[in-house]
Amino acid sequence: MAVVTKYIVERNGVEKMTFTSKAEADAYDKMLDTADELAGMLSASTLLADEAQTEALALYLAQHKDALLVALGAKKPAKAVVNTEQPAVGQSKTQLKAEPAKAEKKPATEQAA
Repeated sequence: MAVVTKYIVERNGVEKMTFTSKAEADAYDKMLDTADELAGMLSASTLLADEAQTEALALYLAQHKDALLVALGAKKPAKAVVNTEQPAVGQSKTQLKAEPAKAEKKPATEQAA
């Protein structure tokens, strides 16, 4: 018999999500806190009349917090890593990513020099 630890995120007595990692549960709980704050801000505006739309938009914005911060100028966008290596003849780009370049072995006479 196995013992499994579960972390349950609960809001207003309702179970929202179950995790096996405390860090994941804490991150999800923090995202829900952010969504609650955003919902309060959005409901103060007259742009969205439907409460369900307000909550859905707040949850969406909280889930995409990093992109929102970039759009607001509060955070710089992450730099994309560009692979400049060209695949060898008969090797696809996916093989190039999966198989890192191996250093060629030099003969012992060249290593000693």
